[in-house]
Amino acid sequence: MVRVGVLALQGDFLEHLEVLQNLAETRLIMGAKDFNADGGIDALVLPGGESTTIGRLLEATALKSELIEKIKEGMPTLATCAGTVLLAKRIKDRVVGETDQQRLGVMDISVIRNGFGRQSNSFECKVELKGIGAVKASFIRAPRIDSVWGSAEPIGYINHPKVGRTIVGAVQSNIIALTFHPEIHGDEKVHRTLISMVRR
Repeated sequence: MVRVGVLALQGDFLEHLEVLQNLAETRLIMGAKDFNADGGIDALVLPGGESTTIGRLLEATALKSELIEKIKEGMPTLATCAGTVLLAKRIKDRVVGETDQQRLGVMDISVIRNGFGRQSNSFECKVELKGIGAVKASFIRAPRIDSVWGSAEPIGYINHPKVGRTIVGAVQSNIIALTFHPEIHGDEKVHRTLISMVRR
């Protein structure tokens, strides 16, 4: 069975574990040693949460360099919400502009944190993801992807009443990055796609 590691420093990692429980073996990743414990892992999930907090914890636990190495080596990786912010090469804040917050910086995308507004502007909708299908999505203080380049390509868009047509999902080689939470609804499509990437 495929072994999936879920980053468990902060955020909604438990919801990802629930979705994965019938699909794969799971490991909590809380330190560099967890990558190789019990036979190691085949794929990785970077959950939503608070991207600045997770970024600081990655530095404090020496996980940052390990994650960068694994992803660059081709480990299939799924990121949701704050996880997508961490992957981005460029990060902007909706209010103050470009930021220098801690990040992994391995994906050719630019994101805007809190891209749809505050907590009170959170919403749900269906998103059609190319190659995956329609998923129910929760946008909770969600980022949005404002540009892609290089080998990254969009796989999902929404039309938002305030920001217009915007990218909410992208892929790059071994990475799936979503700005929303599909795991909250127990939808397995995205996680099944991640697992299928291991088996290719």
